Amino acid sequence: MKKIILGLVGLAVTLTVITSCKKLDLKPYDAIDIATGFNTVQDAKYWNSGLYSALRARTYGTYNVPQEVQGDQLNASGDFGNRNGAFHRWGAFLNADDFSGVYQGYYSGLSNVNVMIKGFEQIQATAGAQTDSLNTYKADARMMRAYYYHELAVRYAKAYNPATAGTDLGVPLLTEFDLTVKPSRATLKAVYDQILADIAIAKTLNKRANVKGARYFTPDAVLAFEARVRLAIQDWAGAYAAASTLIASGRYPLYNTAAGLKSYWATDASQEDIMRINATLTEPVNTNTIYLGLNGAGGFFQPDFIPTQTVVDSYDNADIRKNVYFEQKLIQIQGVKYNNVWLVNKFPGNPGLFTTTFTNYQNANKVFRIGEVYAIAAEAAANLNDTPNALTALNGLRQARGLAGLSGLSGATLTNEVRAERTRELNFDGFHLWDLKRWGLGFTRGAAQVPAAVQQSTGFTG
Repeated sequence: MKKIILGLVGLAVTLTVITSCKKLDLKPYDAIDIATGFNTVQDAKYWNSGLYSALRARTYGTYNVPQEVQGDQLNASGDFGNRNGAFHRWGAFLNADDFSGVYQGYYSGLSNVNVMIKGFEQIQATAGAQTDSLNTYKADARMMRAYYYHELAVRYAKAYNPATAGTDLGVPLLTEFDLTVKPSRATLKAVYDQILADIAIAKTLNKRANVKGARYFTPDAVLAFEARVRLAIQDWAGAYAAASTLIASGRYPLYNTAAGLKSYWATDASQEDIMRINATLTEPVNTNTIYLGLNGAGGFFQPDFIPTQTVVDSYDNADIRKNVYFEQKLIQIQGVKYNNVWLVNKFPGNPGLFTTTFTNYQNANKVFRIGEVYAIAAEAAANLNDTPNALTALNGLRQARGLAGLSGLSGATLTNEVRAERTRELNFDGFHLWDLKRWGLGFTRGAAQVPAAVQQSTGFTG
C-alpha cells in the first residue's frame, strides 16, 4: 500500500493529502512528510514521473497562445467569439485574472520541485546504477526549477539588463516548500543567479544519453536551455558557447527539404528535436487550437486567428517553411466563404493521434529544437561583433530552409537579418513577444489578408 500511495502522489504531483487504506492521514496537514515520502530510489522515480506530468501540462495551450495573440502577426477573425480577446486587444487583462492561471501553474510546479530537491537528498542509493538514476532525478528537479523560473521571469519581469538587474524586480524566489511564507519579489539578478546555479548542478548530475526526440531532460537539453537563458541575460559569450557546442555535435541536423520539415511538424519526425513532450493516444498534450478550427462536416475552416498578410509575406516563396508553417484554406467567417486564405498550419495534429475522423490537433510538443539553437548562436555572435561566426550560424539556418546565404553584413544590418531569421524560424512557438521585449522594440499589428474576415474595431488593429 505504501508504494501505491507514493506512486499516486508522484504521478499526481499532490502536496496536500496522502490517503491511507482506511482513513485520511493528515500528518503533517500542510506539507509532505519528507521522512516517509522519500526513502528509496523507487520513490524518487515516482516523484520524477510526476515532474514530467507537470511539465506536460505546462507547455503549449495557455502557456503559448496568450503571447502569440498579443503580438503583431495575427488578426482576430470575425468568428473568434472573444476567445483570448483581452490578450489580443491589450485591454482589461492587466487588471483581470487572465494571467493568473499561468502564474499559479508555474508556482504550483515549483512547490513540488522544491519538495523533491529536499527529499531526494534523504535517499541513499545502494549501487552504481541506482546512484546514476538518483543523480539524474536530482538533475531533473534542478533543471525543472530553472525552467519554471525562467518562464516566470520572461512573463512577469522586465527584460534582463546587466546594468540594472541587481535592482530591477524579478519574481518571488522560493527554494523551500513553505505554505506560510509570502515572499516579496527578488531582484532579477537573484532570480537568474538561482537559475544558473540550478543549471550548473543539472549539468553535473544528468547521466542520460543524448538522443533525438528525447522525452526527458538530457545533457543536450540542459545545454539548449542554458543557451536560451544566457541569451536572455545578454551573456553573449556563454550563449554562443552553449549553442555552438550543440550545433557542432551534429546530432540534430536541420531539415533541408519541404517534405522533411513537413514530417517534423505534421507527423512528429524527430530529427531536429533535442527534447519534446511525448504524445500518445493515452497521453494527450496541450494544443494550440486557435489557428485552424476545422469544420469537418462543412469542409471548411473557422479559425479564431488568421495570420496577417505581413507575416505571410515575410517568407520568401523559396523558403520551405512557408508551405509548412502556413497553408491556404477555404474559410467561412460570419457565413461568408473565402478561398485560399493562409492559415497557420504549424500545429495541424498528427493523424496517428486522431481519435475520430478529424484532427484533434495533438502533436509531440517541442521543448528544445535545433532551429532555435542556430538562431541563438547567430544572435550571440552578432552581439559579440563576431561577424564570421554570426554569418556561419545564420546561413546554416537560412540555407537549410531554402534561402540563399548572406555575406558582407555587419553592425545593424547583420543584427536585423539575424532577428528576422529568428522570427521566421520560431514564429508561433511562443517566443516572438518576448523577443520584441528583449530587443526593446514596439510593434504595429500587420495588415489583414482579408479585411472583411477579421475584427476591425478599436484594439484589434494598429
